[in-house]
Amino acid sequence: MYKLIAIDVDDTLLTDELTVTDGTRRAMEAAIAAGVTVTLATGRMFASAQQIARQIELNVPIITYQGALVKTLLDGQVLYERNVPTDAALALHEYCVKHGLHLQLYVDDELYGTEDNDRIKAYSRLSNIPYRIEPDFDKLITKPLNKMLIIDDPARLDAIALELDPLIGDRVHITKSKAHYLEFMHKEGTKGHALRFMAEHLGCSMEQTIAMGDAWNDREMIQAAGLGVAMANGIDALKEIADYVTLSNNEEGVRHVIEKFILEPAKQH
Repeated sequence: MYKLIAIDVDDTLLTDELTVTDGTRRAMEAAIAAGVTVTLATGRMFASAQQIARQIELNVPIITYQGALVKTLLDGQVLYERNVPTDAALALHEYCVKHGLHLQLYVDDELYGTEDNDRIKAYSRLSNIPYRIEPDFDKLITKPLNKMLIIDDPARLDAIALELDPLIGDRVHITKSKAHYLEFMHKEGTKGHALRFMAEHLGCSMEQTIAMGDAWNDREMIQAAGLGVAMANGIDALKEIADYVTLSNNEEGVRHVIEKFILEPAKQH
């Protein structure tokens, strides 16, 4: 019997209209009633993920910043946290300045950019989070950072990732959450690390976990989970390594998995 389900937010739990369907919400409630811990595992910052978790009335620790921060919803207790190593943060910042790249920092669960441009505005709208402008990132770069993010054209980001790997790849985890978002976390700031932490925290084995996602940043948790699920709308590389491919985010793929693997087997016992 599965005891822990970790669900990615964007393009997985949420429809393209950024809502959780009533059917999915009911399935999650039924799973929780059956004694399963249902949590979110998102690249979003805690303040943004918290809004979604409240909508579906979760009261558990949630996995945010790709796994760099696991924090309880009600009392905001930090259970697991990994920050970008300062030397790597400095090197990345220097690289971005040199190449004129749009870099965002996350300090104390606040979003920062150096200029008020379309990229940070669009990001802010999507995550439903305000942002701050600090033209001088030297003031922030040595503070604890859960995550750093570059927004650019997808093909350009792929090239940047290859260039940065020999520079800082030994110290940071580099991944993509969306085609135009390149993200940088601590090596142990992955959804896979956070899922293992959560399982241990709850006292269940990895075989008793389910992880669901659509993008490359979900890879580590899908490989780590007892049942790794890719969404029909997910990237092909993820579907290839998943144990199961469910329906799309607009067809209640999350609900389908909960019913098939949790609610139906429970009825048979």
